Amino acid sequence: MTDCVGQGSEDGFADQRKRMVRTQIHSRGITDPDVLKAMEMVPRHKFVPVAYQNQAYGDFPLPIGSGQTISQPYIVALMTDVLKLKKTDRVLEVGTGSGYQAAVLACLCDSVFTIEIFELLGKNAEKVLKASGFDNVFVKIGDGYKGWSAKAPFDAIIVTCAPTHIPVPLKDQLKEGGTMVIPVGEMYTQELVLLTKKNNKLVREDLIPVRFVPMINSKGKSY
Repeated sequence: MTDCVGQGSEDGFADQRKRMVRTQIHSRGITDPDVLKAMEMVPRHKFVPVAYQNQAYGDFPLPIGSGQTISQPYIVALMTDVLKLKKTDRVLEVGTGSGYQAAVLACLCDSVFTIEIFELLGKNAEKVLKASGFDNVFVKIGDGYKGWSAKAPFDAIIVTCAPTHIPVPLKDQLKEGGTMVIPVGEMYTQELVLLTKKNNKLVREDLIPVRFVPMINSKGKSY
């Protein structure tokens, strides 16, 4: 687990992060102090293109290149919160993007294994994460639908792109009793769902309607 206390306390954006947590996250019902602290400390502006850094703490997603986006802060906090992570947990993330979600997770668990299909995004995220001191995040370039079997099983899985169905490899790589949060559905009719593995079956809880970029393979085709 990365010690995130003081991570971004003197970078000039601390007040914006505090306001973000107060008005966008806590006000919408997320109260876990560890999640709130992680959101307050991780320097979100470092994970967006320079041209958008002055908008990094706004209540909306932002483009990060390769047709991908960084989710709005509330969605990042919500997906993190529902996993109820422990300090000893090993987490798989599908869809590294800019690396921001992985950084937030890294403040709350033992290690994060994150997969990105766009090499440019993955390499850049890895660079930013390392430079920012998140040494418990491990980045792989590859097809997230297949998961990361060599590092399985995982206590939790978080998916930041939307397949039309639950990928079987991800189910198989989730520990018994583990949880997965994932957006599922077609482009304009997605639901964010929480899945808990019980007796090798996934128990589903629908959370909120969402709109994520689709999960794709190496040829750019949607799953």
